[in-house]
Amino acid sequence: MIPLLLALLIPAFAAGRAGSDFNSSFLLLHDDLVDSQDGAPVALARNLLSLSPPFAPVDSTNEACRNESLEYMRNLRKFDLNAIMMYDATAKIPSGLLRGNMNQFGDFPMCLQAGGQYCLAYVDIKLAATDYSTLASAHTLLHSHHAFRSKLDDPGHRVPRFSSMHWAVCVPKSCTPEDVEEAMTAAADRLSDGTGLKPTVRVNSEMCQVPNESGLPATTLFVGALFLVLSGIIVLSSVYDFFRSADPTSTGVEMLLAFSLKKNCRKLFSTDIPADDVSSMHGIRFLNAIMLYISHKSMALFFNPYSNRVVMTEMLGKPWTVVARAASLYTDPFIMMSGLLTSYSLGKKLMKSQTINVPQEISSRLLRLMPTLGGLILFCTFILPHLGSGPQWPLVVNHHAELCKKYWWRNMMFIHNYFGFQNMCLTHTHHVGIDTQLFMVSPIFIYLLYKWPREGMMTLFTVGTLSTILRYYTVYSRQLNLYVHFGNSVQQMFNTADYSYILPTHRATVYVIGIAMGYILRQWGKDIKLKTSHLTLGWLISLVLFYQSYIWPSHMGDRFYVYDRLDAAIYSAFSPISWCLIFCWVIFTSHTGNGGFISDLASWKGFQITTRLSYTFYLTQFPVFFFNVGRNLYSEAYSFQLLFDVKETVAVVLASIVLTLMIEMPFQNLRSMMLKKPASQPIEPADKPVEKVQ
Repeated sequence: MIPLLLALLIPAFAAGRAGSDFNSSFLLLHDDLVDSQDGAPVALARNLLSLSPPFAPVDSTNEACRNESLEYMRNLRKFDLNAIMMYDATAKIPSGLLRGNMNQFGDFPMCLQAGGQYCLAYVDIKLAATDYSTLASAHTLLHSHHAFRSKLDDPGHRVPRFSSMHWAVCVPKSCTPEDVEEAMTAAADRLSDGTGLKPTVRVNSEMCQVPNESGLPATTLFVGALFLVLSGIIVLSSVYDFFRSADPTSTGVEMLLAFSLKKNCRKLFSTDIPADDVSSMHGIRFLNAIMLYISHKSMALFFNPYSNRVVMTEMLGKPWTVVARAASLYTDPFIMMSGLLTSYSLGKKLMKSQTINVPQEISSRLLRLMPTLGGLILFCTFILPHLGSGPQWPLVVNHHAELCKKYWWRNMMFIHNYFGFQNMCLTHTHHVGIDTQLFMVSPIFIYLLYKWPREGMMTLFTVGTLSTILRYYTVYSRQLNLYVHFGNSVQQMFNTADYSYILPTHRATVYVIGIAMGYILRQWGKDIKLKTSHLTLGWLISLVLFYQSYIWPSHMGDRFYVYDRLDAAIYSAFSPISWCLIFCWVIFTSHTGNGGFISDLASWKGFQITTRLSYTFYLTQFPVFFFNVGRNLYSEAYSFQLLFDVKETVAVVLASIVLTLMIEMPFQNLRSMMLKKPASQPIEPADKPVEKVQ
């Protein structure tokens, strides 16, 4: 009886008065047409549609909507093909509700083809009474064990509204989202009365779509023209570079060659190791980039409808899912290595010239990051929204584009991480802002470290300790969690990001660890032979750190885990430190020639290529994920293999290569030209006559 009750409630908005009016009037009309030429189609419509009554806001206060809805119902009685297609495109009662098959997208293309308006509604079904254990159990299965908990008011563009049922209806174009929501709410309320269930319906304006009959906006044409011009410059440069026989003799030609595919491909795919390179970092960067990619892909999968979502959550409600749940952990080594490289590079300049040209270093960093980030924002804001469509396209593509139209300037000033996840343009770029802000203050720490090593180390230790205390206190007091535990709420995830994860003050610990490590590498050099006992102790400590940062928190991914803010605070405060210290040990032993097999693996020269792609690989993955989520039309059966979508991974890699060759490398070449010191004047020959000074 419980599944039947839920089944009756879910399509509640497909019954109600609209359905009863249709059935009664249909039967009356059928008596008049039974002997006519159209009798068979009408009889077919009567028999089929009576099993699942059609939905239309026939009681709407909007006159145009009401009239078109009544016309739609009349056309159904006539077995009009477009009306039948609209009806067919509306979601119906599925089987497998208690396996989590509650998200029904209907038929998006058919609805638009029939000239209807496609609306994807959100329905929250709460338990009004908790006295019925069987009802509560069925409610839990319907919501797939509440792997995530969401509310209708939660933002759904970055993390899905997992608790809400997604239900598609195809309605006349003149009906507003408010008309649809009102009709669905009225029908759901009538059928849920006295059932112990309380439904709430939400139809957002952005989730109602009609066929796009307008042309491309001027801004899209302009941005498209910019990309075409850039492509033309690349083609011209590449052709010139292919046929040229001499080195460039002018600045203009050198600037043109900065865009050459021949030149940039050679640079991108080169495996030559620079003389002063910390080579083991390339393998570490690759490992964490792949783990972060898997974590991001896991979250993107939760947007899609599955016929067996319960199987999905039961499969993912195991401790081994730490692989995806520890997503924040994989970004910490990038911050640590950024501090390490900054310290290692600026330390060399400081030892050579006793000073750091801070304005030049900052401008060099900004010139490296801004063109690629700006190009991605332009593409995702003005081009990507016009490359597809689908049930969730407005949510995961258009919504991000609208945010970028408003707040792009925050990204380009690298302050976007201070305004929260909900209103951030391209939320995954928060890491770029954090890294840039930490870089801005790094010269102070590095100068102190090289001028007064003891005081400098104490300063780094103090900053790292304060940052750790801040993480612990904030997570504990606000009940946050950097680990995506089972049953995590969307609100908690956004609060965790806003109050801790995207703030540089909370991420400074691993950055100053990197600064200290860069100083150690620069001061100690490469010719250090460690004793076997020291190496053994170091690797044993690394295993303990691995357990603390990776194995111990895995219990929070269990399906029966109950949130404990002490667990969350300990993890958030100390796991980033433990995780990064492991890689610091790998870097140190590799750099000093004591790393053995792990050193050889991490230092493989092929990782040079992945390092050059790491920035664009990070930037392009979410646009590709959301492109596919937005275009997904139908539910499918979940399987673990979906996490490893070869076509999608290839698409991300290709997008990374294109963005690297098209924007990042050409503008890096231009940056090098701009910051290059002018060549010194040639020394005059000794026998050249000296001009007489008047």
